[in-house]
Amino acid sequence: MNQQLTLSQLNAKIKGALLDAFPGTVWVVAEVSELKHNRSGHCYLELVEKEGSTITARSRATIWSYTYRMLKPYFETSTGQLFSEGIKVLVQATVEYHPAYGLSLNIKDIDPTYTVGDMAMQRKEIINRLKAEGVFDMNRELELPLVPQKIAVISSATAAGYQDFMNQLENNEYGFKFYTKLFEAYMQGAETVPSIVHALERIFAHDDFFDAVAIIRGGGATADLSSFDDYDLAINITQFPLPVITGIGHEKDDTIIDLVAHTRMKTPTAVAEFFVTGVERYYERLLELENGIVQLTRETLDFQQEKLERVAEGLKYSVADFINDRQRQLNKRSNELQQNVSQFSYKKHNELDKLKHGIHSGLSLWFVEAKNDVGHKQRILRRVVGEAVFKENAKLNHQQDLLSGRVRNVLAKEHDRILLNKNSVRLLNPENVLKRGFTLTLRNDKIIKSYKDVAVGEELETRFADGTVTSKITKNK
Repeated sequence: MNQQLTLSQLNAKIKGALLDAFPGTVWVVAEVSELKHNRSGHCYLELVEKEGSTITARSRATIWSYTYRMLKPYFETSTGQLFSEGIKVLVQATVEYHPAYGLSLNIKDIDPTYTVGDMAMQRKEIINRLKAEGVFDMNRELELPLVPQKIAVISSATAAGYQDFMNQLENNEYGFKFYTKLFEAYMQGAETVPSIVHALERIFAHDDFFDAVAIIRGGGATADLSSFDDYDLAINITQFPLPVITGIGHEKDDTIIDLVAHTRMKTPTAVAEFFVTGVERYYERLLELENGIVQLTRETLDFQQEKLERVAEGLKYSVADFINDRQRQLNKRSNELQQNVSQFSYKKHNELDKLKHGIHSGLSLWFVEAKNDVGHKQRILRRVVGEAVFKENAKLNHQQDLLSGRVRNVLAKEHDRILLNKNSVRLLNPENVLKRGFTLTLRNDKIIKSYKDVAVGEELETRFADGTVTSKITKNK
């Protein structure tokens, strides 16, 4: 009949068996998959064993606070590696079994040499893998621009190394100007690799703008450098299209990204000085070229000046010969021209005399003809004028005769009218009227025309043709 046990009885037997099997400590090789520590300072781990990516064993482990305070700095100082997840360790532990919590390892000691050896082996494997893939020297083979002034910086904005880098770059003694763009990333801890890779991806989107990439990290624990021995980070750097300059503050050993980068500098300040020196070299080269150009220009000018003087000297004689030759030709042409002018003048003088004689003859003939023509026209005009005068005189005499007749008629009529008027005047003369028996009545030498103009008692004068009488008014009606 099978023995029946309670769970606690079973666990008690297991604990006893483990104590019998592992009465002391044992050395265990494992990988830290999880690591936590609480406020009391105790460290709780999960240890695993893998075959490839498959976990073949798993166990909880504990480092009590007193032991952890000694082991952690000892390990990190000895290995230069953080005591963190992902590392392989050789630990000395006791195997403990608690009936309520199960199996656990109580870690007493750690052998850092094992981890160092494992890290070295991992570094070697990564380096060999990169070389086998033919990418190990790819970034180093890139040509750095002659004047690298546009720099993409991967760092932490608050890192002292970044501030040193910027200060060195911006305050260089030559006054060179640089354009920098910070692509922030964690420079320690578990997020270091993915954040740097992400920063590289962002820079890659503008790789045609930047001249180089600077990965800088100032200060910090040496143990934090393990992140820079990562394959994923290294493969990204090797194949990055821009030269990568590292300055992660580690002066003793080179990390893997130092090995695959285009240029490895020790510190961020050294990286900044690297860029300044690069521009300085180019500037000095420009100065050398400038001096060379100036010297060459001076030599060329001197040579050309001498050549020009020789040409000028030769040209002076050539010009003198040319002028003399032209002078002779000009004199010859002048003499020929003078002869031609004389001949032309003589010929034209004769032609002018002939023309003058012809003109005189023509004018004389024209004058005679014109004179005859004028005389003929004068005779015609005189005759026409005489005829016109005769006609006008005839018209005038006729008009004069008509006017004389009319005047005589008018004078006769006027004479008759005067005679008639004379008779009328004569008949109307007051003396003749008085003689015909008429009288005039006056008062005070004024003719009385109405009985109303006199009053009774007034004296009136009455004139007759042969005398005058005075009368007095006695009655008026």
